[in-house]
Amino acid sequence: MKLAYITPRFLPGGVVGGAETLIRDLALTSVQAGHEVHLLTTCATDHFTWNNDREAGEETVEGIHVHYFKVNEDRNIEVFLRIQDQINKDRPVSREDQQRWAENNVCSRDLSAWLRQNGEDFDAILVGPYLFGITLESAQILPAKTWLIPCLHDEAFAKLDIVADMFRATKGSLFNSEPEKALAMRLYGLDEGCGQIVGMAMEPFEADPTAFARQHGLDTPYVLYCGRQEGGKNTPLLLDYMHSYIERRQGAVKLVLTGSGDVPVPEKLRPHLLNLGFVSEQEKHEAMAGAVAFIHPSTNESFGIVLLEAWLAETPAIVHARGEVLRWQCEHAKAGLWFRYYPEFEAMLDRLLEDKNLNQQLGQNGRSYVLNTFAREAIARRLFAVLEGK
Repeated sequence: MKLAYITPRFLPGGVVGGAETLIRDLALTSVQAGHEVHLLTTCATDHFTWNNDREAGEETVEGIHVHYFKVNEDRNIEVFLRIQDQINKDRPVSREDQQRWAENNVCSRDLSAWLRQNGEDFDAILVGPYLFGITLESAQILPAKTWLIPCLHDEAFAKLDIVADMFRATKGSLFNSEPEKALAMRLYGLDEGCGQIVGMAMEPFEADPTAFARQHGLDTPYVLYCGRQEGGKNTPLLLDYMHSYIERRQGAVKLVLTGSGDVPVPEKLRPHLLNLGFVSEQEKHEAMAGAVAFIHPSTNESFGIVLLEAWLAETPAIVHARGEVLRWQCEHAKAGLWFRYYPEFEAMLDRLLEDKNLNQQLGQNGRSYVLNTFAREAIARRLFAVLEGK
């Protein structure tokens, strides 16, 4: 087949968001299965500014034909932010203003023009994540052959009329989990045939569980969070809970953070916090392998990539009960615990620190689950069953 993937950013060798990583991986899976793959993206690298940081053009990366297009530089940021603020506050927004928001979102006339000219040459067009202008725009060009990779969250943007129109008009969706698919069905009145669960391939790795502690001179157990440090990921709650836990347990455990962001740290937590920012994949995997638990407090995920990585390192998870997807993953893997409020969080962390057998069993369950469910062969089988209509 000849396939087109469309996503807002693509950084060869760089760090992008989870949704963009997922789409890149599906493109790579398609190349490895022998298909011709084109990936259409923008010249932006920064997800805050969306400036055109690189030149438009083409290159081949790991067999993927990557096409870079300029982000529209005449978009009205003031209009975009004004309407986005209304959406974020869950206030009614007219269809006209929704369209203005989409048009001043991350869009590319050049990309759309290329797709209009060449789109009929492709057997399928796969586009995501759902809330970008580039996705909304691309999905309208050839909806009958367009599959969404929505990475859908239960948030205000998902309830927009223009988003509902996109889900109803396109051929279907490739979802990451059952709860994500159920959310789409609930929001847009879709039936069971609206899409299939595919997910993302996870490459197994081995990591020394003692290496990270040795490297950083840690002589007490630690728990770990990897990812963006921001309100949207609920990291302020994690810092607050760990502050309370360490005060009540007299510093029995440390908190290790990796990833970008800047959130306020309680003063008394600072001596018990190791915040490393970006680290190499190897160091991240070693940190996971040595942790008592991987804590993912987000309530707004469509797929927990770092959670699956932690399970590959045989580390159990603690997640927020309101994070429906992450809780679902923990249930199905039998590899984690979930909390609703602080007393439950404290009890779960106590249990994982004290019960070595439980800790080990949950970790082993997690690794087995990921190896069986998210092997590249399994992802390819599910992906091409959808695209080939089997």
